[in-house]
Amino acid sequence: MMGLSINELLLILLIVVVLFGARRIPEIMRGLGQGIHSFKKGIRGEDDPTDDDNSGNSKGSSSS
Repeated sequence: MMGLSINELLLILLIVVVLFGARRIPEIMRGLGQGIHSFKKGIRGEDDPTDDDNSGNSKGSSSS
């Protein structure tokens, strides 16, 4: 895994716990997960406001 040993991963985890505190880590991970989910939805084109605008413009131009 990118050349990281278990010791290095534990050190990174320890630094994160010291910086953010154990109580705040679940909130940070939840926000990260929601951000990734939103990003994937955007890539797939779901809830894309530009698609709504384009479909509205094409309907308006075809009725003219």
